[in-house]
Amino acid sequence: MITEKSWDEFRESGLAWWINSILHVFGWALVFNVDNGKVIDCYPARVKFRGWDEESQEIGFRRISKFLKDNIDELKKEADD
Repeated sequence: MITEKSWDEFRESGLAWWINSILHVFGWALVFNVDNGKVIDCYPARVKFRGWDEESQEIGFRRISKFLKDNIDELKKEADD
């Protein structure tokens, strides 16, 4: 029932951006420390900023759309089970 995934996969899917978009409303964010393209640490933090610039929004929505396209059959099956 549980499949462990990496923080790198979470970020690449666009889900980190999506969740941070929600957390920004409350002044929170997940902070990812990345070294040579790999997540080496992640922690929650209080933040003063809210939202993203237009380019980051575009990238985030494209990643989420791709994630949904690539995983919709499995997500539907899981929801029906």
